Amino acid sequence: MSKDESSTGRRPFADAPFTFACGADVSCYTACCHKLELRLYPYDILRLKNYLGIGSEEFLNRYTGIVKGDNPCFPTLILVMGDDEDKSCPFLSVEGCTVYNHRPSACRTYPLERGVEKRDASTRLLEHWFVVTHPYCKGHGLGREWSVKKWVKDQGLAGYNQMNDLWAEMDHLFADHRIWAGEGAAGPRQKMAFLACYNLDRFREYVDENRILEQFRIDKGRKKVIMTDDEALLVFAFDWLKMVLAGIPTLTPRKTK
Repeated sequence: MSKDESSTGRRPFADAPFTFACGADVSCYTACCHKLELRLYPYDILRLKNYLGIGSEEFLNRYTGIVKGDNPCFPTLILVMGDDEDKSCPFLSVEGCTVYNHRPSACRTYPLERGVEKRDASTRLLEHWFVVTHPYCKGHGLGREWSVKKWVKDQGLAGYNQMNDLWAEMDHLFADHRIWAGEGAAGPRQKMAFLACYNLDRFREYVDENRILEQFRIDKGRKKVIMTDDEALLVFAFDWLKMVLAGIPTLTPRKTK
């Protein structure tokens, strides 16, 4: 999440304690909910669209914009701010966040920032944490003392981090020009990858219409969950894309007679 990067402080730390508070009793309450360039990851969209009770495509059209991010080969999605003078988050009300229990990863992670890296194919993702400060945020030094572990638990970050780690691997894969077969931006392979990652409702239709699950050795229980549960479908989408784009054996094809 960024607001004014030129005035942002960012320092790495391991598990050193930090003191922070956020709430209606802090003078800057909701100041961070304006003029944002807030990145949305696939799991963020999954949680938000389901809470709002709308389809993936409607959510994408109403609330997201496409920008060029760090990945040279694949676009980044951001949350579109309102058209009011303060450029407010579309989910902000007078009382505060209207989607608080389903707010995006960046919102629930602040004042921390989490980064992951994969040094080689055989290692697990390495986790790095940073403390981020903005001059408009008055919560630093207030309230209780936190450790990273306590903050992750309190903010309900474990599930988000797990899904975002899977996305980090996909984002790394998408940065490889070779998997796009020379198609360039918005080619057929990139459009399919975008659909599978962000437009889950349409991807589920594609999987059903093309009998994609029948092409692999997947037990009946998992098939049923994939077709009814968005999180399971997203995990399958990542596995499927790794296989069809890069030939990574994440799924076992059925033998054809």
